[in-house]
Amino acid sequence: MSEKQKTAGEENPEKLIHLKQTEPPAAAAGLQAVAVSVKHILGEMGVGRGIKALKSLNQMDGYDCPGCAWPDPDRERSSLGEFCENGVKAIAEEATTKKLTAEFFESHAVDDLAQLNDYEIGKKGRIAEPVYLAEGASHYQGISWDDAFAKIGSHLRALASPDEAVFYTSGRTSNEAAFLYQLFVREFGTNNLPDCSNMCHESSGVALTETLGTGKGSVTLDDFNKAEVILILGQNPGTNHPRMLTALQKAKQKGAIIISINPLRETGLVGFRNPQTVGGVLGATTSITDLFLPVKINGDMALLQGIEKILLEEEEKNPGTVFDKTFIQSHTAGYDGFISHLRSQTIDHLSEISGITIEQMKEAAALLRNKSRIIAFWAMGLTQHKNAVDTIKEIVNLLMLKGSMGKDGAGTCPVRGHSNVQGDRTMGIYESPSEPFIDRLNSIFGIQAPKKKGFDVVESIKAMHEGKAKVFFAMGGNFLSATPDTAYTARALRNCDLTVHVSTKLNRSHLVHGKEALILPCLGRSDKDITGGEQQFVTCENSMSVVQMSRGSLPPVSTYLLSEPAIVCRLAKATLGNRTRILWDKYLEHYDNIRNDIERAIPGFDNYNKQVRKPGGFYLRNPVRDRQFRTGDQKAQFTLSTATQHHLNDHEFIMMTIRSHDQFNTTIYGLDDRYRGIHSERRVIFMNAKDIEREGLSAGTVVDLHNHHGGVHRQARKFVVVPYDIPLGCTATYFPETNVLVPIDITAEKSNTPASKTVVISVTPHASR
Repeated sequence: MSEKQKTAGEENPEKLIHLKQTEPPAAAAGLQAVAVSVKHILGEMGVGRGIKALKSLNQMDGYDCPGCAWPDPDRERSSLGEFCENGVKAIAEEATTKKLTAEFFESHAVDDLAQLNDYEIGKKGRIAEPVYLAEGASHYQGISWDDAFAKIGSHLRALASPDEAVFYTSGRTSNEAAFLYQLFVREFGTNNLPDCSNMCHESSGVALTETLGTGKGSVTLDDFNKAEVILILGQNPGTNHPRMLTALQKAKQKGAIIISINPLRETGLVGFRNPQTVGGVLGATTSITDLFLPVKINGDMALLQGIEKILLEEEEKNPGTVFDKTFIQSHTAGYDGFISHLRSQTIDHLSEISGITIEQMKEAAALLRNKSRIIAFWAMGLTQHKNAVDTIKEIVNLLMLKGSMGKDGAGTCPVRGHSNVQGDRTMGIYESPSEPFIDRLNSIFGIQAPKKKGFDVVESIKAMHEGKAKVFFAMGGNFLSATPDTAYTARALRNCDLTVHVSTKLNRSHLVHGKEALILPCLGRSDKDITGGEQQFVTCENSMSVVQMSRGSLPPVSTYLLSEPAIVCRLAKATLGNRTRILWDKYLEHYDNIRNDIERAIPGFDNYNKQVRKPGGFYLRNPVRDRQFRTGDQKAQFTLSTATQHHLNDHEFIMMTIRSHDQFNTTIYGLDDRYRGIHSERRVIFMNAKDIEREGLSAGTVVDLHNHHGGVHRQARKFVVVPYDIPLGCTATYFPETNVLVPIDITAEKSNTPASKTVVISVTPHASR
């Protein structure tokens, strides 16, 4: 292995640092968001193609944004454009006219491409034809689709067990492709179906299922207009879900109070300038947050319990005026035990753990005291901790105390980070399927799908690392850059006999490969899909359980691209041959045939083809909205949890990984993060000014970051110290650059999600090699 190959798992840090800093803006979006959007569109595709792409984006007869899973309005869509700045960036990336043919790969060695940073890799363009890397070769080369499928099928059939293959799924995958994918994988004989949910909202699904009986959020977009209080926990809507700001603005106009809980005072939590209004373009700002609570990293549970304890004291002074005893008595279980546990907690201890003063807790409790229509939103800031499941259960405890469940303007909302990640799970992309689901597949399709639990993401990495999994197939995504412990994961992928990636753009996972490797280029959301002689559409499910159609509008950049459903069908035929019981060719005649079988196999999809053709699609039923809880006793469950206090040694800090504003998941749109005042650089570490002084550092010092969990020295080199408004002992860095520091074996209890928001690090001045 060459020196270049040894470092290819993470980007090369030995480059000049060009950090420039400005004051963060007072509000998100506004005219600057419009200007940045135009710049990205013109830079990637030109005026005509750009206008056509944006005209259809998130419209009822158009295509679903490949970015976040924020819902679209039910009844009408804005004629000015139903998208945000980061949605435009996502489309500019996907619909770019730059393309990579076999000639590009044949003239660029894999080792050389691996020395580029993630931004440079992503900007190369769309992959225009399938390519293959032979064992020991230095360059990918062109390969026909037939030969590519034959090679994959040969490898899969040669395995000693189907469980030696791993089939990963990215949230971008449509319902139709996801359903076919899991059907093929299960007919092949394994449940090794890890997906990006394992790394984000798996904790939410576990917590909500155990407490409420349904693993999805319970609110709709209309609930914003009826909410009295909105809690935003561990979420940065201005960057990660910018269209949420419009909904928050409308809620504020209706009188809602917004409480934001986050270690960083993010611009999108402070103010919003709506670029679709004249006032917003001219600078008129809507203040978003009424009360900001700068919680310590992972101090959310302690804060919630502190607020609950104060509310309990008020309830005991004036029985029946604070808690919704009717709801509690009729619809919940475990209340008395919960109250006893809450009484045993001391408010001073909870204040210490959370970093929030008792007075601030009282202020939050006062805003909640007389309110019953409360919505709680959260994202990765809560789900990627060891105690993530219990923290989310604490949110449910609070909402149940207030009766904020199953009524208008109230409920839970885990805000999904990737379009259709929720739909993929609905379609059966899950390593631990229920027995009734497997029984339905076996009965409908005449197959013998296994019931044994498969590998999730972390388990898949360990299996590849140990040589127990030999073929890795990824339906979308950038697996290496999305996962923890980058060096460990890179070794795991290199252990495979074959790695295969279905992709639109070049990414780092293509450059850290098995003994053999294939890249299979697919159509994007914005591309027209002509199958069976007519244009097809696919469907997606958003964060609020709306299923709607997505129909691309742009001519593909290459005639060699296949749709994801076509890739799955041809892969299944090449692998299973005559032993398949499924009529794969039928699905390629028309996607209605796929949806007909989804209707047969997946509950809630009655009259699927008819329902999804309605403007705006349809809602999947959520029992929690009707106060129906599918738990063992048909009651919503109060739970008991104890807040964790992190004991750090001298010179240690808690690090959380975050996104920049020029980023969506592992896709890097640029090197700026203007909402935090960062420009031209990503290798930065945000630290409290007092911590910087205590460590003998200063603003601009170049440092190395270290983690020593399990006796392994993990190191991320050459980061710039940036003083920031963040609690003492807490730091923040961008991923994927610091995923190398996230230990593979520190994960959330029950969900096994990597604990990327609670990483213990030390910081030392940069040591040149």
